Amino acid sequence: MKPQAPIQRRIEPALLELARSFPIVTVTGPRQAGKTTLCRMAFPNKRYLSLEAPDERRYALEDPRGFLGELEDGAILDEVQRAPELLSYLQGMVDQDPEPGRFILTGSANLTLRSDVTQSLAGRTGLLELFPLDIEERNALSPLSYSIEDLWRAVWEGGYPAIHHREIPADRWLGAYIRTYVERDVRQHLAVGDLLAFQSFLDLAATHTANIVNLSALGGGAGVSHNTARSWLSVLEASYLAFRLPPLHRNLRKRIIKAPKLHFQDSGLACHLLGVRTPEELRRHPLRGALLESWVVAEVNKAFANRGTRPHLHYWRDHRGREVDLVVDRGHDLVAVEVKSGATVNSSFFTPLEQFEALAREAVPAPDRVLSLLVYGGDRRQERSHGLVMPWRDLQSYSWTE
Repeated sequence: MKPQAPIQRRIEPALLELARSFPIVTVTGPRQAGKTTLCRMAFPNKRYLSLEAPDERRYALEDPRGFLGELEDGAILDEVQRAPELLSYLQGMVDQDPEPGRFILTGSANLTLRSDVTQSLAGRTGLLELFPLDIEERNALSPLSYSIEDLWRAVWEGGYPAIHHREIPADRWLGAYIRTYVERDVRQHLAVGDLLAFQSFLDLAATHTANIVNLSALGGGAGVSHNTARSWLSVLEASYLAFRLPPLHRNLRKRIIKAPKLHFQDSGLACHLLGVRTPEELRRHPLRGALLESWVVAEVNKAFANRGTRPHLHYWRDHRGREVDLVVDRGHDLVAVEVKSGATVNSSFFTPLEQFEALAREAVPAPDRVLSLLVYGGDRRQERSHGLVMPWRDLQSYSWTE
């Protein structure tokens, strides 16, 4: 089947807005999330150069002034982390001519790129993060129903665009993605020596998604030290495979768990690492609840990223084991989110939300509001006295940023 036309990404208005304000816009995110397609669609008249190409990279590294001298009118520079020295030269170039939207930079390695951007281009670049397709973008390509079967299909496939644009079986594409990531990025750019141990660590990390980070368990299971596990977890974050969700910092006058939770950015990738080869297998898998939780947290993160804003996302758990899966701190109010895979709502689902709301109202300072949201595997949106019941497929319709 012929590939579909690229979908217009929901982040594009934020990209165009930054290009009207800054001489440089930097778009980062995981490999194959669609950064190149997005930028070339948004700026069709700009010259495009990829620093993945050996000849272009060699030119940029050996003669950065000459390389940039041919780009007086600006350009899209793809995978700029491959030639980070360019950023210092770009700084002087845009200081002389700060025309908005002159250069668009993309990069897949958060570790090397973001530190150089903040040091060399502070105040000169707008920053965006592009993640795999959110549920609305994915629905535009292949509509999903509200059925429980489509829920597990969405979680199992994940959101990498190639899976949906080119209709490549998710299991096949994700296997190739992981091999490329380990053999190319990890070896060449992220200075991991023992690739076999790192692959074991990556597989083990998937079993910890939506769980409290335990570096001793991660390191021990992969046969590496606590410090190596910490370093390798940073590698996963630097390449946008996983992230740490911190606990809520507001004073709730109760002892809380202070360690972060680990989440994978893409649930499909986590499923593949766990050996889950079909949506039907996922539906019966013992970690299906954790994978759904990570999927929901990632969807909320995308809702903010697609608007060009950085969210304050947390979870809450106290020493008695009471927990809320996700808390969105919007400053004036808190949105507490509980995730359940069942298609039928049980009143007990609201218990942790009620416990959290009672504690939050006693905090100093107390939020103006505490909004309770139950995301579940059903198809009906319900306004209940305990909070809002939200079908899983409608996550992007919620006003997360307000």
